[in-house]
Amino acid sequence: MPESLAIIVLTQNEADNLPRCLESIAGFGETVVVDSGSDDGTREIARQAGARVYDHPFESFARQRNWALENCDLKTQWILFFDADEIATPEFRQAVTSGIRDAPDLIAGFYCCWKMMVDQRWLRRSDSFPKWQLRIVRRGRAGFIDSGHGQKEGRVDGKLGYIREPYLHYALSKGWEAWWAKHNQYSGEEAADRFSRSASWRELFSKDSSRRNRALKPVLSRIPGWPLLRFLHMYILKGGFLEGREGFAYCASIGWYEYLIRAKMRDLGKRQIPRELPSD
Repeated sequence: MPESLAIIVLTQNEADNLPRCLESIAGFGETVVVDSGSDDGTREIARQAGARVYDHPFESFARQRNWALENCDLKTQWILFFDADEIATPEFRQAVTSGIRDAPDLIAGFYCCWKMMVDQRWLRRSDSFPKWQLRIVRRGRAGFIDSGHGQKEGRVDGKLGYIREPYLHYALSKGWEAWWAKHNQYSGEEAADRFSRSASWRELFSKDSSRRNRALKPVLSRIPGWPLLRFLHMYILKGGFLEGREGFAYCASIGWYEYLIRAKMRDLGKRQIPRELPSD
């Protein structure tokens, strides 16, 4: 067990997913669960598995992660953030163990990537693998900021490395209806974020793919027909059509999600108070 590693799992009504997640990280490090008011036995499952459990109302992914870093009495040097619908493979565990063991002092954290799984099918093409998120931080050296419905790296004291072995992400573990409902909510948060930002040329040409992708979103969202173009890019150009009905369903759902974001951005524009014209 990497004695210098804690794994923080964020939960809210994850009784169905949590046992499999906790089993995959058992013996990997200290397990801490930060729950947001579950009423389905999630916290009891976590305690029975030996996790330390904290309760904190959910405001956003970034704020929840920052709260955990500041309030969970962490003693380890490294912290890995996981969600209940994610699974650590033996290969991922080994890559993390090696990464944090060999990390020079200038490394403040690591980007990680995932395999998007629908049932037992990996949607490598449909989900444009690999996508990178900051998931491992050295205690006291990095934090998070909100980015749309998700989060990205904020303050970083040092440089960020990469864990190139992916973990598994079962985003549809609760079914398509739950995924659609969740992304309907996410689309409002994403629309507000994209609407409020203009193009940052510095980030558009950044070598960091995380910063580059964030800068692209408000630009692409304003292109006429973008939801259809997003679907065609994923399904045709990236090869989603090779991943069967799961690939089609996922690509079509992402196109629908982009349509909701674009529609809500238009609503935000209509609600803006027009500037008064100067009087003669």
